[in-house]
Amino acid sequence: MSHYGPQPWVQRHWDLRAAANFMLGGTGAGLLIAGAIAAPAPRFAIAAGLLLVAAGLGAVWLEIGRKLRALHVFFNPRTSWMTRESFAALGVFVFGAAALTRPLPWLMAALALAAAGFVYCQARILRASKGIPAWRAPEVVPLVLTSALAEGAGAVLLFDVVPPALLLVGLALIARAVAWSRFRKALKQQRGADALERPGKMLVLLGTMVPLGLLAATQLDARAALLAAPLIVASGWWLKLALVTRAAFNQGFALPHLPVRGARQEKST
Repeated sequence: MSHYGPQPWVQRHWDLRAAANFMLGGTGAGLLIAGAIAAPAPRFAIAAGLLLVAAGLGAVWLEIGRKLRALHVFFNPRTSWMTRESFAALGVFVFGAAALTRPLPWLMAALALAAAGFVYCQARILRASKGIPAWRAPEVVPLVLTSALAEGAGAVLLFDVVPPALLLVGLALIARAVAWSRFRKALKQQRGADALERPGKMLVLLGTMVPLGLLAATQLDARAALLAAPLIVASGWWLKLALVTRAAFNQGFALPHLPVRGARQEKST
């Protein structure tokens, strides 16, 4: 619904470009975290993660009406989760550049913490949007966090298939499925929940069950992991895209006391 009135309508301020920040940036940050945990040679994972985070932030920048005002995002760290996300992104790029040069354990740990902070700020940006019932639910925070980790861990499989990575992917997929189930229950009977049903089913089927089966199949052929990775990432992106652009109905407004001028005029006459 695009008309203005008491009925909820889908917000129009955030479009595909804003959703891309959650999709690309979430996967990139998850890749940096997973690379620090499970990648034996993390340089390729670090480079890919930084590129994805940069691409997501670039997409948001394209959405800004006045591009030169983008630096204003750094001015309000006390109350703005977008400001905190920006500072976390700076940490990601600083530690990422250093880790690319020398992937020392403490640098990898610092990079993973900065990436985790970046994703957490993304989740809290949605949570802080009180006018959108699908975003303000507390369950949106673990959903965004687990989805980023699952996507990033799945992307690690494109670089190397080692037992720690397989274990991390399996745990992250289960955590994401549980977070989606809790989020779905929280949104029951809310306006816009229907827009998430199909992406959510695909998240469970093609993004969780099938990849878990493919992970088990790596015992026979390691190339099965290459099939699991795109399914994990694509299903998470589809859900985020639907959450930001299609399920984002605002609350609308209510008029508990309506004027009855005609009745008052009749009484006065």
